[in-house]
Amino acid sequence: MPDRLSPLDVSFLYMETLTTPMHVGGVAILEQPEGGFDFDRLLGVISERIAQVPRYRQVVKWVPGRIANPIWVDDEDFDISYHVRHSALPKPGNDDQLRELVARLQSRPLDRNRPLWEIYVVEGLQGDDDRPRAAIITKTHHAMVDGRSAVDVGAMILDATPETAPTTVEPWRPAPAPSGLALLAGAVADNIRRPAGALDAVRSGVFDARNTATRAVSTAAGFLSAASVARKRAPDSPLNAEIGEQRRYGMAVTELDDYKRVRKAYGGTVNDVVLATVTGALRAWMLTRGEPVTTSTSLRAMVPVSVRSSDQEGALGNRVSSYFVDLPVGEPNPVVRLHQISYSMQAHKEAGQSVAADAIIALSGFAPPTIHSAAARLASGMTKRLFNLVVTNVPGPQMPLWAAGARMLECYPVVPLAKGQAVSVGLTSYNGGVYYGLLADRDAMPDVDVLATSIEDALSELVEGVR
Repeated sequence: MPDRLSPLDVSFLYMETLTTPMHVGGVAILEQPEGGFDFDRLLGVISERIAQVPRYRQVVKWVPGRIANPIWVDDEDFDISYHVRHSALPKPGNDDQLRELVARLQSRPLDRNRPLWEIYVVEGLQGDDDRPRAAIITKTHHAMVDGRSAVDVGAMILDATPETAPTTVEPWRPAPAPSGLALLAGAVADNIRRPAGALDAVRSGVFDARNTATRAVSTAAGFLSAASVARKRAPDSPLNAEIGEQRRYGMAVTELDDYKRVRKAYGGTVNDVVLATVTGALRAWMLTRGEPVTTSTSLRAMVPVSVRSSDQEGALGNRVSSYFVDLPVGEPNPVVRLHQISYSMQAHKEAGQSVAADAIIALSGFAPPTIHSAAARLASGMTKRLFNLVVTNVPGPQMPLWAAGARMLECYPVVPLAKGQAVSVGLTSYNGGVYYGLLADRDAMPDVDVLATSIEDALSELVEGVR
């Protein structure tokens, strides 16, 4: 049976344009060992471990006429040297140069004729202590992973010790790609099987009356919530603008203990403190621009949440749900902002009013892919109406990791921009730190570094209140 893309996964291919490439990524800063970073060692590790993630040697194969979603097939011309590249910064090799390189690399869409990922190893980076460092920049198409899986894929290059864990290498021979006729036959067979599969599920008791009722209520709540949000247009904001093909990238570094200290003092969750920090940063950024900020000013964030069950961890593909959260940027008191956000997040959770991806799949999964394509593009065009920016928080490992013997010091996420969105905010916690990556449109947001600095200041403001 073919490995067919889910409706949610393929939507990221449909939504992609030259100005909105749909790949996620990351930037890892490494402590360079004496003698330099061993690129050949890293390339060998990836070559050995890539068998653990077969999708990384597969390409998307479309069905003629697009009467069904595309499938994943082995790349018969797979070339590891195309996907893993070696580069270096010119002197002085500072952070500004690294951010500029990240922005340029993330601006370019991935080649759909090849497996949808790339890794860049960058040497010549100098730390604040003048010690040489290296960076690893990654790009992976959103059709393959969501944020939670993107962290898990790091197992392909990261180890818990400086020594590289041994890997058993199995000979790999790509399976021949199916012909167009075979793709059509498989699509027809899948479409015929689908009603029978649903009937078998009912007969086996998987969807009993109670579960069906619960799912119906949850689905209704999700769509009612989405409809309510759509009726109330997102506030006008400089965060929403026509965007081009080029990007800027900003970074901010904070400490996980600071978030925990604030949460312990004022309640809520660590994610609430994160959102309050972002809210304070957006307030400061708007004030530096001379934007009108009153006590009633707010911005709406879409906050994706992974809804994977425990038995789905490590699987590729997307299972996400999202909250629309109004951020009270007009509130001058940082503690009051935090309480307002905590109350709003708790109300969303208790009402079950997330815009559930599964609820959308329940409908779009039965629509012809051509209609699903149009719906996905329509949703992309509506983002300006629904929300002002995306804020996504992905917990990472709280222990040091190594790549080819080099210790990873910091790691920053890269979250793609949606149509009409000038900036996206991603953050990852790792080994006691919380690292923000801000991807912005180059022309609409030339001051992304101001927002990055404001993040650090906003958290400090909350921490000072605790002290």
